[in-house]
Amino acid sequence: MTNRLVNCRKYGKPLPGLTEPPMPTDTGQEIYEHVSAQAWSEWQELQTMLINEHHLSLLEPSARNFLSQQMEKFLSNDDFEKPEGYTPVS
Repeated sequence: MTNRLVNCRKYGKPLPGLTEPPMPTDTGQEIYEHVSAQAWSEWQELQTMLINEHHLSLLEPSARNFLSQQMEKFLSNDDFEKPEGYTPVS
């Protein structure tokens, strides 16, 4: 973890941020600046479930697009795709 705090857009409060951008893109920089390490970790768990549940191949542009859309929804607290039996972290 890091001592750097970000105003997390998912949780709406200051929380520890990531130690570095999760990807070398503008989106990665946006996540680094506005998403907590906790929210990012939760997204990574959900992303793994979505990949497995939908048998996605990350070689397919449509799969990457789907995950990108779901990531944006999840991190913005919009309605996102939930795998069967999914229960959010409390």
